[in-house]
Amino acid sequence: MTELTPDRMSQWADNGNGPVALHLRQALLPVEGKGSVIFPPTYAYRAENIHYNIDRLSDGTKIATIDSVGSQANRMEPIFLPARDGEPKNPRSKLVPQIVITYGNEKSVSILEAGHRLGDAIVRSTELKDAVKSAFLDFDDRGDASSLAKIGPTSLVFGVWDSRDTLVKIPRVVQSTIRAEDVSELRRSAQYNPPVNYAELDVFTEAEQTKSTDNPKSDLAQRGYVHVPAVDAHGGVIAHGPIRRDVTINLVALRRLDGVNGQALRRYVLGLALVAATTPLDGFLRTGCLLTIDPDQESGWESIARTGNRERIALNEEVALDYAKEAATDFGVGKDRAVTFNKALAQADAKKKTKARQ
Repeated sequence: MTELTPDRMSQWADNGNGPVALHLRQALLPVEGKGSVIFPPTYAYRAENIHYNIDRLSDGTKIATIDSVGSQANRMEPIFLPARDGEPKNPRSKLVPQIVITYGNEKSVSILEAGHRLGDAIVRSTELKDAVKSAFLDFDDRGDASSLAKIGPTSLVFGVWDSRDTLVKIPRVVQSTIRAEDVSELRRSAQYNPPVNYAELDVFTEAEQTKSTDNPKSDLAQRGYVHVPAVDAHGGVIAHGPIRRDVTINLVALRRLDGVNGQALRRYVLGLALVAATTPLDGFLRTGCLLTIDPDQESGWESIARTGNRERIALNEEVALDYAKEAATDFGVGKDRAVTFNKALAQADAKKKTKARQ
């Protein structure tokens, strides 16, 4: 296994003939053990069309998405948030500008929690609107990512599409997915029984009770006053094959970033990408899906050359954080900001027509 030095890591950002990617594959297990039921995310097109994302291969094998690229990015990005009261300080929070948007009755949200990052509507509804638009256009017109890196560098790490305004797309440097192979889909049913007979208490008539019982769409069922069955709902999946998390750092996309002091910029984004990719994530994805690393399966980072050759590297959380701290100092982290949601800006933006998507 190749030991890493700061100079060796910097070459990933500097050397156009260097490796094309870094990759980690982790085998995961449900906390209940191999073969236990886990619940993938559900996707709803309409209320009557709720489903898991399960693909069928040509040999009939079913592959279930357990956590998508977008979902994984949204789980990774908050590792750069400051620690909450009572928690140990988070050194990763000093690596990026902390931009907090206040709204409503003394509520606030960090830009690190905005699903579309710098392309989110919440950003266009603040005084950052013009600066962010200018930064996107700098990238689109001249390939200059400097302003984006000073305002919201995680948009360069996890990618962003300013789909409602400039239409600028920035590819992800870090992407991660979790999939389960060879799955069997289960169904489940349940029955709700009210604790008392409300018709006998004259809350409504026996006729109304009879009409509403076993009808989930009735008003009384919706309010929990009559017997209601829930039949043939999604019941999770059992993975007969592996559950895998794949994390990729796209070094080609990274090396295409440029701007003022481009070398320092690329090393800075690399440092953030390494930290994001190596920081352990909470395995609680949703109710019924709590995963851990499989201790019986070996996993580790590899560097992949253009030839396809793979080299094991000693990349870990500590090495990544040390490199990122130095790179952030050299580039200069953008300033923290506290801005306010502007209803008038939001109202004006909401009335605009979205441009045709490319």
